[in-house]
Amino acid sequence: MIKNKKEIALMTKASQIVAATHKYLKPKIKPGVTTNKLNELAEGYIIKNNAYPAFKGYKGFPKAICISINEEVVHGIPSKRILQDGYIIAIDIGVYYKGYYGDAACTYPVGEISQKKKELIFHTEKALYEAIKIVKEGIDINDIGRIIEAYLKPYGYGIVEDLVGHGIGKKLHEAPEILNYATSKKGLTLKAGMTLAIEPMINMGCKEVALKEDYWTIVTKDNQPSAHFEHTVLVTKKGVKILTKG
Repeated sequence: MIKNKKEIALMTKASQIVAATHKYLKPKIKPGVTTNKLNELAEGYIIKNNAYPAFKGYKGFPKAICISINEEVVHGIPSKRILQDGYIIAIDIGVYYKGYYGDAACTYPVGEISQKKKELIFHTEKALYEAIKIVKEGIDINDIGRIIEAYLKPYGYGIVEDLVGHGIGKKLHEAPEILNYATSKKGLTLKAGMTLAIEPMINMGCKEVALKEDYWTIVTKDNQPSAHFEHTVLVTKKGVKILTKG
């Protein structure tokens, strides 16, 4: 799980391509656009940057990126579905570059969205950054989830417990798992050189989720909207470096 300088350099490059792809897609997220179009643009951009879309073909996933709309939490499959004013969409992008991975997600508004959706997006992203702030060598990995829950609890959101963050490196998903909620159990002690994908998935309503008929898309059980933010980070002796920050 500890990466050397060469590995960190390759992960940084993969992660920078992820960040650049998000930046490239953001202005194209508008009412009237299909999720297939966004997928096509992302795939082309990643390949143009001498990398490969990590999700394409991963355990049979058919597309280059995940796009989850409104009540869809994660793993939404791009399709002919047309984006409409008032939607929120979570875009999750993974990149494979010279043997290493980068991974990041962001939730975007489509056109004009409700105040409640704006608040959900704001607080989910804020929770991610509050957790990232504490990351450094020597902390217990379960403190990440404790911080996320402590920040979000006053707002009454449902914190998804069935899905977790993860280590990342030569594999898209490596040990350890990273909870987004508090637990009394002691976890792994972080060490410099570890690379993690921290990703709170937060629902406006209940925390429970369900799997759709496509066997990929995970939705909220009460059909309330969900937001998802994720960064790939590097643990250092003094703190943390966000590799997927644009």
